[in-house]
Amino acid sequence: MLEFSGLVASRKAWLTDVLMPWCREASLSSLKQAELDWIDIAGKVPPEKTLWLWAWSRFPELVHESLGIEETTEVQVTLLDHRTIRGFPDSRASQHGFLVLWGAEEATVELRELGPFSIDQIAAVRHIG
Repeated sequence: MLEFSGLVASRKAWLTDVLMPWCREASLSSLKQAELDWIDIAGKVPPEKTLWLWAWSRFPELVHESLGIEETTEVQVTLLDHRTIRGFPDSRASQHGFLVLWGAEEATVELRELGPFSIDQIAAVRHIG
């Protein structure tokens, strides 16, 4: 029979080796489905601090390891349709797999909310500057 310490190690390994990588690659619809049962899947941890943080970590320049979506650095987001958007991520407005930026469209200089952009629409994120 497995000792309790072995169970703990096994659970930690499952979170790190299976659940986190799954979140980094799952579609928005799969992530939303997982969120409904997240307490049963991942334990008593909030989805914002785990599921969505891990999902957004597929774009490492967008997230801070412990804070979530990083708001202090301007980013360029490239969408799958090849459009690019520049701005500062708005962590509070970016919820449930949708990213919102605070910036200006290329045609104007007026700052405003841009998005939301689904995690499934985003091809790449890079820092500006």
